[in-house]
Amino acid sequence: MEIRIFILFLNRTMKKLIFVPVIFFALMPLTPFAAEDLVQRQGSPLIEPEIERNELIEAKIDDEDFEIGFFGGMYSTEDFGTNSVVGARLAYHITEDYFVEFAAGETETQKSSAEELFFFEFSELENNRDLRYYNVGFGYNILPGETFISSGWAFYTAFYAIAGVGTTQFADENLFTINFGFGFRFIATDWMAFHVDVRDHIFELDVIKEDDSTHNVEMHGGITFFF
Repeated sequence: MEIRIFILFLNRTMKKLIFVPVIFFALMPLTPFAAEDLVQRQGSPLIEPEIERNELIEAKIDDEDFEIGFFGGMYSTEDFGTNSVVGARLAYHITEDYFVEFAAGETETQKSSAEELFFFEFSELENNRDLRYYNVGFGYNILPGETFISSGWAFYTAFYAIAGVGTTQFADENLFTINFGFGFRFIATDWMAFHVDVRDHIFELDVIKEDDSTHNVEMHGGITFFF
């Protein structure tokens, strides 16, 4: 009796196992059509995003590696006042990050506080109070990037550091000079750029006291051209 009941149970179970796959495979061909019909009934999405892309006009640097230009600003000669300075620069861009620059500038000097106080003039400065310098420096672009003006204009810019050596002609002497500073370059077109620089010129001057190490700060702005 128990064997008969087991056989009946097994028979019913096998029928169910066979019936389920048959139904599954029978309904599979209908699935794509049902999905397609659902899409057709739903139609297009309710919200269609509209993305407007702005066309940026970027300043391009010419392939030439040379940059020449002029500058003007203020030069503070320690103990001899602050006066206007003018000069020229020539740079060669070794890579996108490194460059070499040659610079020359000229400024005038005023009477020192000692000359004003005691009503005399240093013999070295009786005939010529002008100061001239010639430097060569090595620069590195620290923060190259872009500056956006409105939504359609982008310009290449760079903050850079520079240091070098040269000579300063002052008080009938040629003075060995160390200079260092930093600047900002704004490339307006593919052939023209604007600069703002701050430099410290360090040299020893023996006019007021012997072996006096002086710091002479210069701030200037200028324009350069690529060629």
